Amino acid sequence: MLEASQNNELPEIPSKRYFTIGEVSTLCDVKPHVLRYWEQEFPNLSPIKRRGNRRYYQRQDVILIRQIRGLLYEQGYTIGGARQCLIKGPNTKESTKQQELVADVIKELESVLETLA
Repeated sequence: MLEASQNNELPEIPSKRYFTIGEVSTLCDVKPHVLRYWEQEFPNLSPIKRRGNRRYYQRQDVILIRQIRGLLYEQGYTIGGARQCLIKGPNTKESTKQQELVADVIKELESVLETLA
C-alpha cells in the first residue's frame, strides 16, 4: 500500500515504544487536529489514552497514519475510499480496474489537451 519510496521525504520512525501526538505530527507531516479527526474516521486507528486524555501512539499507529496520508494526499482517495482500501487491501480486482479506468481517462484527457493546443 504505502511503499518505502513514497516515504523518502518523511523522517525515519525512531525505535521508541510510544509517541506523543506532536511527535507523530512531525513524523507524518500531518497537523495534530487532523490526527484527532482521523481517529474518528478510521476505527483501526486508536492510540492509547492516559492521564488527561493524552494520546500515545505506537509504531504500528504511525505506520497506519503514513498509509492513510499516502492514500489521501498522494493517491487522491476520499476518506471513505481510503477507509475501504484499508479494509479490503490494495490488491483487489476492483482497485486494479479502477486504476486502469483512471489511466484510460488520463490518456483521453491528454489527447484532448493535445487537440486544443
